[in-house]
Amino acid sequence: MDTLYTIITYSENYAGILNQITAVFTRRQVNIESLNVCSSSTPGVHKYTITCYCDEETVQLITKQIEKKIDVLQARYYTSDQIFIQEVALFKLSTPKLLEQPDISLTIRQHSAKIVEVNETYSIVNFTGLPEDIDSLYTSLNTFDCVIQFVRCGAIAVTKTRRELLDEYLEKINNL
Repeated sequence: MDTLYTIITYSENYAGILNQITAVFTRRQVNIESLNVCSSSTPGVHKYTITCYCDEETVQLITKQIEKKIDVLQARYYTSDQIFIQEVALFKLSTPKLLEQPDISLTIRQHSAKIVEVNETYSIVNFTGLPEDIDSLYTSLNTFDCVIQFVRCGAIAVTKTRRELLDEYLEKINNL
């Protein structure tokens, strides 16, 4: 049975590295569930947060292959109990249906989501949470047939370790 793994990769900011990283998944025929790339807290270093379903042997191979890329500083994989993970979702809802059915507003409040825009045609709801919480809100809102559009970002994650492994690695190579 496949497990959801999150691979966190750090690299220098060079064109083409994302293509090299995603090619590793393609060669192993593993589908990327979500992908988020952003600057990290270390200047000049980018962080890639990639989620995928596979077995542990496959995620180990993928991580090792990614780490072999010349511009990659570090790649590590994690299970959901080793990281804190969040996603952001936007829901575009029908305002007429929102006004007609008070249970829609109640559902939004019960999920601690926020209505951030309202006009006569549509309303925008913003929700940040765990992937399964976003799925739950989507399923609940979909029962009211009020969802016009739905989009979510790739997962963002930080490790639960007390130390920053990238900082330790960079310090080690700078001392060589």
